[in-house]
Amino acid sequence: MRYSTLDERLSFYRKEFRLDEVSEWLSKRRGHNVFAVIIGRHTKLYPRQFSRNFSKTILIDEYRNLEEVRSLLVRFQPEGVYYDRNIYGEGGGSRRVLGQELAFDLDPENMVCPKHGGLKDKMKRHQGLSFCMLEFRLIREKTISLHERLAGLFSETSIVYSGRGFHIHVFDPETVGWPRRRRKELATRMRREGYPIDEWVTTGGMRLIRLPYSLHGMVSRKVLPLGIRELERFDPASSSACIPKFMRKS
Repeated sequence: MRYSTLDERLSFYRKEFRLDEVSEWLSKRRGHNVFAVIIGRHTKLYPRQFSRNFSKTILIDEYRNLEEVRSLLVRFQPEGVYYDRNIYGEGGGSRRVLGQELAFDLDPENMVCPKHGGLKDKMKRHQGLSFCMLEFRLIREKTISLHERLAGLFSETSIVYSGRGFHIHVFDPETVGWPRRRRKELATRMRREGYPIDEWVTTGGMRLIRLPYSLHGMVSRKVLPLGIRELERFDPASSSACIPKFMRKS
């Protein structure tokens, strides 16, 4: 896996980014959707005209339709595309927050690898958020287990390969209105049960989450929803479903 070039990002959003798939995903949500992009904060690859803003998070709030959102992605050629999990009421200006989509974030660097140690060990070695395939397989197993656990608590859940690890989204309508306290209680319980989730995401401190079917430009992989059977055998190094066309050609 490698960084996508600007030309590859441009080609992806022009030719491969499927708005019908994005629309189907967003249909699970209610209210107005706010999107966000990061142009080149981590890769340091960005169109010259955005040299002052390449590291900022740029919100896309005012748009007429998803085609207009695509045109902005073609212009920005971002390394990452996200949506705000907050559910907003319709209408311009200051939007009213109706609630927030519940989600869980599991990343491979949070696993303790017999060879590489844990995240603190890698940070001391200046290896950042790197991970090996053993750590990926371990987090895949944890994701499968957590999904089974959550399936006993909620009726509608979806798993997404984030380009690094996995997200589990909960779409039960009643969870949208959960207060931060209740989200925190659930996150704490899942951590105590041994699931390496990012509590900041579950409690709502981090609202942005990667947009399914977008491109993760740091690894050149598509952000991809997966069924539980697909997840059990999923390998981002070889699964054609998550590999963009420009990587298959190369």
